[in-house]
Amino acid sequence: MKSANLGWGQRYMWLRFHQLPPRHQRETHVVLRFDLPAGLTVAACRAMLTYLVRRHEILRTTFELGPEPAQRVHPAAPLPVTVATTERDGTAAPADVVEELTGRPFDLAAEWPIRACLITSGGVPRHCVLVFNHLAVDVWTLGEIKRELRAQSAGAAARRPAALLPVRRQPADLARYEASADAAILASRAMAYWQDEVAGLPADPFAARRGANGSEPPARHATLVSPAMLGASRRLAGRHGVWPSLVHVAAYTAMMAAYTGRDSVAHLAFVSNRGSHPCPDVLTCMFSPMLVRVGCAGDPSFGELLRRVAGAYERAGEHAYVPYDKVVEMVSREGSLRGTAVRLGSEINFIKQRTKEYGGRRTAFTWKPVPVAWAHHGSDTYLRVDEWRDAVAVALHAASPVMDAVAVERFLRGMEALVLAHDDPATDLPLSEAARLAGFEPPRGAPAAAPIEVWDGEAGPRRPRAGRRRAAGARPRRPRAVRQLHPRRRSGPAHPAGAGRAHQARLGGPDPQPARRSCAAGRAGLPAGPKPADRPCPEPREFGVTPS
Repeated sequence: MKSANLGWGQRYMWLRFHQLPPRHQRETHVVLRFDLPAGLTVAACRAMLTYLVRRHEILRTTFELGPEPAQRVHPAAPLPVTVATTERDGTAAPADVVEELTGRPFDLAAEWPIRACLITSGGVPRHCVLVFNHLAVDVWTLGEIKRELRAQSAGAAARRPAALLPVRRQPADLARYEASADAAILASRAMAYWQDEVAGLPADPFAARRGANGSEPPARHATLVSPAMLGASRRLAGRHGVWPSLVHVAAYTAMMAAYTGRDSVAHLAFVSNRGSHPCPDVLTCMFSPMLVRVGCAGDPSFGELLRRVAGAYERAGEHAYVPYDKVVEMVSREGSLRGTAVRLGSEINFIKQRTKEYGGRRTAFTWKPVPVAWAHHGSDTYLRVDEWRDAVAVALHAASPVMDAVAVERFLRGMEALVLAHDDPATDLPLSEAARLAGFEPPRGAPAAAPIEVWDGEAGPRRPRAGRRRAAGARPRRPRAVRQLHPRRRSGPAHPAGAGRAHQARLGGPDPQPARRSCAAGRAGLPAGPKPADRPCPEPREFGVTPS
C-alpha cells in the first residue's frame, strides 16, 4: 500500500478538522452537485464514479494519526454509491439522504474522503451529489473533477469514449518533492520571512474591543449582497492596476483599522500555492493561509492603502508555500517567549462564482444562523467575498466578544460605502474617514494582554510563574515552557509545554494529543516578540532534510 506524509497544503485543514468536535466536523465537508445528461443508467453512473477514484489516488486515500500523520492510498475498488429516488416509495427522500451524507463526520483513518449519491426519477439518474472532505480537494480540484465527470457522462450518453487528459502525478509525488532538500531550503527561507512578520504583530489586535460574551451567542454571521459593488470594485481595480479582490481587502483593512484603532492590520489570506512547486496538476488540497500585514500609519488615502495592500500581498505571496504546522509551532514559541496569550484570529477568503446570480438591484443585508461550528475554531473574524455574475456577496463571521450585532452590520455596510465612494475617480478619502462612514465609536484603551496558559500535567492549565519576586540585579528566568522550547544545549527532544492544550481547553473540546503532537496543533494567533535579529533563522533540517 502506497503511503506518504501529509502535503503542506493539507496541514491547515488537518489541524482544523481535529480542533472541531465530531458534531461540527461537517464544516470541513465540501459538496459538489451537478446535473446528469439524459440517456444514462445507474450502472453507467456507478462505473463513471468508480473510474474517477481509480484515476485519482487522493479519492481512495485514508489519513492516519501517528508521530507524523500519513496518507495511505488504497487499491482501486468500486466506489459505494447511494441511490435516492424522488418517488414516494417509502425510502428516504433525496434531501434526507444528502443531509445524512453531508452531516456525518468522516472517519479519516478508515473511510475514503468521498461519498456519492445518485438522485433518480422514474429509475433514471437525474443528479449526482458528491461529498468530499476538504483534506482531499480544493477549489481547483473540484473544477477538475466536475470537468472530468461532465466529459465522462457526455461520452457515456453518446455511447462513445470520453477523451480525458492522462494523470501524470499523484499526491505521493508532491509529498516526495516536499521531503526533498530543495523544498526544505525554500521553506526555511519562507519561514524567516514569517518570523519577521510575526515579530511586528500585537498580542491581541482586538484588545481595545474585546469584552465578556455574557448571554450573547458565541458568534454572528451576516451577509451583504451588493450589485453596485461589482462594477465599482472592477473600475477601481482597473484605475489602480490591481485585482478586484484587493479592492475588497483594502476596504476590509480600512474598516478593521478604524474598528480596532491599530496602525497596522494583519490577517490570514488563503492561497492555492499551485505555482510554487513542480506538481501543480495534482488533485489534492494545496491551499493554505498566508500572513498579510498592512501598515496603516500616517492616515493614508484609500488609493495609498490599496497600494500598500497590493505590496503586502506580493511580498507574502513570495513566501506563502510553507508547511502550516511549522508556522503554528513558530507562533507557539513566540507566545511562550512573551509569556502572553497571542492571537491573530482573522481570515479572508475570496471566491469567484460566475454561475451564481443575485437577480436584485438593491443591496440586501441578511442575518444568517449562528455559526456554532465556526465558533469552535477559535477565530475572531472570517470574511468571505464572493464575486457573482451580477453582484458581490460579502459575508462576515465574528466572535461575539470582539463584535456585537451593531458592529457587524456597520462593518459590512462601511465596506460597501467605502468602495462605492471611490467609484468616483476624484474621490480619495483618508483612512480617518472610514470610521465616520461606518459609524464606529472610538475604541477604548487597550487592556493589558493576558498571560498565556501553560498545561500542568493533569491539573489543567495554569499561569506561568513569571511574576515571582527576584533579587535585585538577578537575571530574569525564562518561563519553563520557554526553556523547554529553546534549550541552551540539545539534551533531548523539546516539547511545547501545553501551548496547544491550553488553546484546546479554551475551546472547551477534547485534547487531540496525537494530532497535536504529529502536526503542531493548537491554534494560536501570531504574536510580536523579541527583535528578529535575536532569533535564529529556520534551518532545512527542521523540515526533515539534512543538507550534505
